[in-house]
Amino acid sequence: MARRLLVVTQHFWPESFRINDIVQGMIADGIQVDVLCGLPNYPKGEWFDGYRYTGPRREEWNGARVFRAGEVRRKGNTSLRIFLNYVSWPFLALFNLWRLPGGYDGILCYNTSPVLMSFPALVYGKLHRIPVTNYVLDIWPENLYSVLPVKSRFWQKIATAVSDWHYRAADRLIAMSDGLRDKLLTRTGKAEQDVAVIPQYCEDFYAVPGPCEDLKQRFAGRFNLVFTGNFSPAQALPTVIRAAGRARALGAEHLHLLLVGDGMSRPELETLVKNEGLEDLVTFWGSVPPEEVPRFTALADGLVASLNDSPDLGLTVPAKIASYMAAAKPLLASMDGEGAAAVGMSGGGLASPACDEAALAENMLRLYRMEPAARQRMGRAAYAWYESHYTRAALLAQLERFILE
Repeated sequence: MARRLLVVTQHFWPESFRINDIVQGMIADGIQVDVLCGLPNYPKGEWFDGYRYTGPRREEWNGARVFRAGEVRRKGNTSLRIFLNYVSWPFLALFNLWRLPGGYDGILCYNTSPVLMSFPALVYGKLHRIPVTNYVLDIWPENLYSVLPVKSRFWQKIATAVSDWHYRAADRLIAMSDGLRDKLLTRTGKAEQDVAVIPQYCEDFYAVPGPCEDLKQRFAGRFNLVFTGNFSPAQALPTVIRAAGRARALGAEHLHLLLVGDGMSRPELETLVKNEGLEDLVTFWGSVPPEEVPRFTALADGLVASLNDSPDLGLTVPAKIASYMAAAKPLLASMDGEGAAAVGMSGGGLASPACDEAALAENMLRLYRMEPAARQRMGRAAYAWYESHYTRAALLAQLERFILE
């Protein structure tokens, strides 16, 4: 008899999150999957075409039954709207639990921010005595402070207590690194066998080169550094932009920074580029579907991954690292902790401390001056690390075993 799994996640198709591929992979492996999620409006905060607050609330997607609960959209991405979005979905999802068919062998909460997202999964699991696995992607409350400026110690204590309760209440936890696992063990007091380390894998299409002649011609004659993904304070993109300007001033005259994506920080970043007089150095491309990312990584002479200097962001290896390594291009990592260590150990790139624009600029200049053959060797080393650490089949199998066995 086929195993049945309930996935609880605020963000799901048509929003671009890795849980979409996880669900597809599990269905291909014979698992019946239902998804309880929100209404798509991330990252711009506007309803996707075909959606509004009233629905649709019930869909079928690639074999998965999808149940959507309401939420306050992130419209404008102000601090107030983000807070309302954070608290509205888990609250409203509670009133949709009765719609779920039941009969599940396990529950997976794919826990991006906020930690409150796991509350509907915990309630459903306790009511029906089904084990809940919380895949911890953003450690809270620390991740909250990288987006919202919470300075009050009183509110910080409340945020810590609420976060730790959610982690303790889950039957099992998945961490993306040994450092995060150690922190979760300390904060929850759980048995070691109940907290697993399973990095986020990389979808297979990232490893398939996608050269695009139009892009190649448009940016010909330039040394293209490419960033892909969400523009939020956690990514510390002002550091990347200023570092690129500094590297050009130090001699990287053909340097070009291509930012592919969107998010709450984009207006601030566009203002920074204008104020610094870097319009000819930086190009904002906008969002593209994940399947189109290889067009841009194929163009790149180097791929940039950055995080701010919050110590707890350094506890995880960003999923971006895996997809960049799959592209077989050199990485420039501006971050601390596990992500920088992975880049360093792989030999697939150059790492500098988070938010250190001078050090990042030096690495940009170093990569710029490197012989093409040396950059190719670095890219091959990155790909070899991807093959041994981040492939889809191996990590998906680990997920399924830990959640359902």
